[in-house]
Amino acid sequence: MTAGLIATNDFCTYHHVEFTFIDSLNEAGLIEIRVIDQKSFIPESELQKLEQMIRLHHELDINLAGIEAITHLLQRVQNMHEEMRLLRNRLRRYEEE
Repeated sequence: MTAGLIATNDFCTYHHVEFTFIDSLNEAGLIEIRVIDQKSFIPESELQKLEQMIRLHHELDINLAGIEAITHLLQRVQNMHEEMRLLRNRLRRYEEE
């Protein structure tokens, strides 16, 4: 039932992070937290993103608003890279004709 999920308390202990920080990221829509039987869990698919946000917060002392802005910009860059990849593939098809 909790396969692929990490207990939020375990994650917070391991990373020396307050639950309130994780909860704030969840409320801002930056990560997903699942609640099962009144216990919160973090999906494994969210780990890389969450660890990146923790590094921004701890190592660079960036607040929640800054993390939101950075996350938004990184997502836009990733979307543009994907769009460029698709356009290159389409261009190759025309060049091969």
